[in-house]
Amino acid sequence: MLFGLDGVEVGLIIVFLTLFAAILTGFPVAFSIAGAGVISFAIIAGLDSAGLLIHQAIDTSSDPYRALVAEGVVRDSISIFRYPDLPRIEEPVFPGGWQLAMERNISFIVNRMNERVIAGQSIETLLAVAMFVMMGITLERSRIAEDLLTTMARVFGPLPGGLAVSIVMVGAFLAASTGIVGATVVTMGLLALPTMLRNNYSPELATGVIAASGTLGQIIPPSIVIVLLGTLVGDLYAAGQETRAQLAGCTDALTYLGEPAVLSVGTLFQAALIPGIFIAMLYGVYAFGFALVNPDKAPAVELGGGNTSEAIGRRRGMTWFLAAPLGLLFAVGLAVSGGMIGSQSFSVSNFSDGGEVASLRTNVSPQCQEAMIELHGQDAWDRAVEERAAIQASGGGEEAHERSEEEMAVARAEALENTAPIGSGVTTIFVLLALILIIARGVSASASATPLIIGGVGVVLAFVLDALFISPLTGPGAKFMILAIPALLALYGAREAMGRLAQNELLRVVFPPLVLIVAVLGSILGGITNPTPAAALGAAGAIMLAAFRKLKEEDGKSKIVIYSSLALVVMILLGVNFDLRITRESVAFEDWVAYVLAQGAYHFAFLGLLYSCWVLFRGNVLSPVVRETAKVTSMVFTILIGSQLLNLVLISFGGEHYIQQFLRAFDNELVVFLIVMLILFVLGFVLDFLEIIYIVIPIVGPVIYGGTLDPAWVTIMIAVNLQTSFLTPPFGFALFYLRGVAPPSVTTGNIYRGVLPFVGIQVLALGLLWLFPGIVTILPDLLN
Repeated sequence: MLFGLDGVEVGLIIVFLTLFAAILTGFPVAFSIAGAGVISFAIIAGLDSAGLLIHQAIDTSSDPYRALVAEGVVRDSISIFRYPDLPRIEEPVFPGGWQLAMERNISFIVNRMNERVIAGQSIETLLAVAMFVMMGITLERSRIAEDLLTTMARVFGPLPGGLAVSIVMVGAFLAASTGIVGATVVTMGLLALPTMLRNNYSPELATGVIAASGTLGQIIPPSIVIVLLGTLVGDLYAAGQETRAQLAGCTDALTYLGEPAVLSVGTLFQAALIPGIFIAMLYGVYAFGFALVNPDKAPAVELGGGNTSEAIGRRRGMTWFLAAPLGLLFAVGLAVSGGMIGSQSFSVSNFSDGGEVASLRTNVSPQCQEAMIELHGQDAWDRAVEERAAIQASGGGEEAHERSEEEMAVARAEALENTAPIGSGVTTIFVLLALILIIARGVSASASATPLIIGGVGVVLAFVLDALFISPLTGPGAKFMILAIPALLALYGAREAMGRLAQNELLRVVFPPLVLIVAVLGSILGGITNPTPAAALGAAGAIMLAAFRKLKEEDGKSKIVIYSSLALVVMILLGVNFDLRITRESVAFEDWVAYVLAQGAYHFAFLGLLYSCWVLFRGNVLSPVVRETAKVTSMVFTILIGSQLLNLVLISFGGEHYIQQFLRAFDNELVVFLIVMLILFVLGFVLDFLEIIYIVIPIVGPVIYGGTLDPAWVTIMIAVNLQTSFLTPPFGFALFYLRGVAPPSVTTGNIYRGVLPFVGIQVLALGLLWLFPGIVTILPDLLN
């Protein structure tokens, strides 16, 4: 054996040394990974052919091994780490020769490229990467960051450390709207760093807060990291749970778990939102605390000018910006929990439901039964046995049948009884209008309150009429007529409110991108759609927003963009409230009218999008956006292909299986996950998040996703850990981005010392998420 090491261990060392050497050459990372795979395979094949690499494998024909199998130990769980005393046999790392391994690798990589890059199930989600990248670059080119930084600095500058706090807030806002670390760090470095240095801010604090805030895009949705992780860990979780079920003696994961082993990108977005905001708050608290301890290094700064709105006192601000909105939302929450507000969808099938099933499958092997009792508890098992017995006794296993008229009447009455008096759709629309009215009152209290009161009357009237006259049986035309007058009153008040909001600089800057963020994230977090259509909406919205800003600068006709956006809203509202399926046998007149209007709104919105593209194209904005989008997206996909090649090299000589056996040898899965997290943290010093996602996660994923840990919590912990890879010296990308735009007076040492406290905050955040996993899981549990 070479150096006294197992041949597989030598192969792993060769692979990782070759990978690090290839990355340090400065050659493009996407090609360095693939090159490292080819070179390391050639080195290992040469050493194996020379007989220098010998693998000490377990002798499966020995009596001790057979005794373990006879005792019921699953073969896949037997390893040299768990049973080191088992007899061994020596064999080459390529049992069939390196030629056979290379032939298999070529066929495997073709299949994997087809599955994961060209035509697999994950390709639709991967398309969201391109559109989220385009959304972010478009918003960055539309100078949203510049306006936000200027406005936030005026608002928070008079506070101790106010400029640093404003940087954190802008970083969080840009994270939710762009999600691109490089663009955010460079933009804030160019715009904010000179201002902070001129106002005697510490170079360490200034550079640290800019670099750290720029990385928030890695965790706050819509995050490219989470999209890439989601496309990968969904398969790893399913495969890991299947392996777990088989090791427990069950046939599949559905039998063992009692539910499908599914993890979607939408669920990960839900899980990431609160941790992302929580980390941003930790950054802001540190900046404020630093200013209190070192007032000369983070002084308060008065930046005048810009705001034409009237001054807002503390009492009015607390009333209209905090107490009134929270009171409204609290009242709506109580109404939802009390059953007053909810879905009014009314649909009764002509067929009965299929036969009932027990909460758990009970016709399993004794070994599987024992494992399921250990997992779910004896009470859950006994309840499932009782359910199965009751179903069999009542004939509940019968198939679905066509309901009689009496059964239909009973089912219809039950469905009507379970519907809420006020619909959730009406509530969402009019609560949003009410919030606009409330905030407008706080912004401009000296102006007449009559238009806002009229709008508020419309909101209240809408709820009253919905509760009294609208039921699930009410047709869309009748519903439209009933709510027409309240809607007109509310829109009249909202129109006046929007004019007042536009007079406030902060709201004028924040509101347009905020609407886009709410539309994109709301559609994903609310389960309305998956990330790919939401990303398409975000990209289109960013293009229209950038065109609107461009036209405003040129004093052009920007109203066509506004009307196109309104047409999109009209199209969505018509689709929600009317049945637009005109291929039905009988189509109501109001549905025909709604269909025609929806078609007109769709084409007008599409023409508005084309016009926006033309405005950006002639303004020399669209071409750079498309080029940058293509560059970033191609880099991601090239790294994906190269990492697949490197992973197949690891698989070919048993390296991946060797690592997984080592991790499975630990009895405590929390210890395993802690080891993985430490490895990822250390690798973050030298590797980018893309390399870690596509090289390391597929190796350790089947182990960490094959236990009892919540998969969403595991993924968000990994995402937060990967966020530190942008900050950790010497190869943190955020540090390089900032170094490239920082003035000569700011040294590399200043930047490194500045980010260290924020790396510590990242570690603290990981510790808090470890101790309190509910921070991650509470939002998915509530929404689902």
